[in-house]
Amino acid sequence: MPNNKLSRREFLNLSSFSLGGFALATLPGEWWKRLSQTEYQTQLIETATSDSQITPPFPARLEEQDYGKLMRVAIHEVDLRAAPSDKGEIIGKRYRDQLVHVYYELEPADAPAFYNRLWYRVWGGYLHSSYLQPVEIRFNESPGASVNPQIRKEGQLCEVTVPYTQSYRYDPYAGWQVEYRLYFGTTHWVTGIKAGPDGEPWYCITDELQPWDYMVPTSHLRPIPDEEFAPLSPDVPWEAKRIEVDLARQTLTAYEKKQVVLKTRISSGIPSSTPPENGIPTDTPQGYFNIYSKMPSKHMGDGSLMRGDLNLDAYELVGVPWTSFFHKPETGYAFHGTYWHNNFGWQMSHGCINMHNADAKWLFRWTTPVSPSTEVETRGYGTQVHVF
Repeated sequence: MPNNKLSRREFLNLSSFSLGGFALATLPGEWWKRLSQTEYQTQLIETATSDSQITPPFPARLEEQDYGKLMRVAIHEVDLRAAPSDKGEIIGKRYRDQLVHVYYELEPADAPAFYNRLWYRVWGGYLHSSYLQPVEIRFNESPGASVNPQIRKEGQLCEVTVPYTQSYRYDPYAGWQVEYRLYFGTTHWVTGIKAGPDGEPWYCITDELQPWDYMVPTSHLRPIPDEEFAPLSPDVPWEAKRIEVDLARQTLTAYEKKQVVLKTRISSGIPSSTPPENGIPTDTPQGYFNIYSKMPSKHMGDGSLMRGDLNLDAYELVGVPWTSFFHKPETGYAFHGTYWHNNFGWQMSHGCINMHNADAKWLFRWTTPVSPSTEVETRGYGTQVHVF
C-alpha cells in the first residue's frame, strides 16, 4: 500500500476544504486546527461536540493500525449511562457519526425480556446497542491513474469500507458542493474516475435517482469482484428453496427442501396508527410471495439533494445494499441490508425486512432470479417467500 500520509499543513488544508459549506465556527474553539493527525484520529473516534451534530468528514487516509471494535452512532444522539440500564444515570452523550471503541458486550441479567438486552461498555460508561452500527476502517489502493482496470465502463459495484465518506458534486456555476454522506457497508455504482476537490483521483458514482454524478475518494470504496456475486447452492432447484419470515419472533429462515441453511434475526415493519400519506401500510404484509426484482444497490427515497444535511427525519437512504423485492412493485417491500440501526429482533422498518448487511448479501446470492455483477436490476419469477 502506498504511503499517503499527509503533512499537518496538507491535512488541515484538505480538512478545511472538505468541510465546504459546514460552519467551522460552530465547533468550539475550532479544535481541529490545533491537532496533529494522530491527535485528530483520537478526537475523531472518541469525542464529539454537543454544539454540532456534524463531525469533520472522514479523512482520505489515516495511519494503518488496529482500531479494535468500532461503532458509529447512527442517530441524532445516544445516552451514555453510568450503568447498563435505561434506569442508569445519564452521564454524557454520543452524537451522530461519532465513532466509539467497544471494550466488551454484555446483557444484564435484570434487563427486560421484551427489549433488546445488548449493551456496550465504552470509554466513560455504557451505550445501548440499538443505534450503533458496527464499522471498520479499511482503506483501499488508490488507482493513481485516470483508468482503473477494476472499474468497468458500464459500471462497477463498490462498497464503502470506512465508517462514512462525504460525497461532493461539481456544479459548473457554484463549484464543489457537499452532497450525500455514504456509510460503511453501503453499495454504489462507480462509472468513472476523475480529479476530486483535492486534485486526487475520486470515484464518480452514478445514482439511479440523480441526473448527475457525485464523487468520493477512491480509498474509501472497494470494487466488489465478480466472485462475490456468484450464486449460492446453484445446483439446488429454484423451487426447492424458500424463505420463511416469522413476524412474531422477528426471524428469517431459509430452507433448501427441509434443511435450514440460514436463520437470522430481522426487523420488520412497525404498524402505523394512522394511514400513511402514500397509502402504503408500514407493517410488513403477510402471505405467500415470490422475489421478483433484485438490486445490489438501491436509493430509497425521492432523490432529494441533501447538500450535506444530516437530517435523520428526511427519508433519503442512499446505497441500500443487497435489495431483494417481494410482494408488489407498487409497494416496494424488500429484504435488504441496514446501516441506520442495529436493533435486529425488533420491529423497526416502514414495511421492509431489515437485515444485517452480511445476511442480506447471502440471501441476495442464494435466491433467484440470479443477479449478474453488471446488472443494476434483475427481474424474474424467483424464490418463494412466506411471511406469517
